[in-house]
Amino acid sequence: MKIEILGTGCTKCNELFNRVKEAIAKSGKFIQIEKVEEPIKIIEYGVMSTPALVVDGKVKFSGKVLSVDEILEFIN
Repeated sequence: MKIEILGTGCTKCNELFNRVKEAIAKSGKFIQIEKVEEPIKIIEYGVMSTPALVVDGKVKFSGKVLSVDEILEFIN
């Protein structure tokens, strides 16, 4: 599984990244995580509002910082 955090490095994007790391640790699974900060790549996903959460190439959510429990739902 691969999770990408789309965002240009704003506070909310960094907070989502940290929460994703926490959720991965709680899940006990091996999951690749990557920050995508290049605007062109973000637009290629069709995302207009960051931060966004992408799981295995599919945008799952955008526009707000999800809780750790919400992220765990996408992981499980």
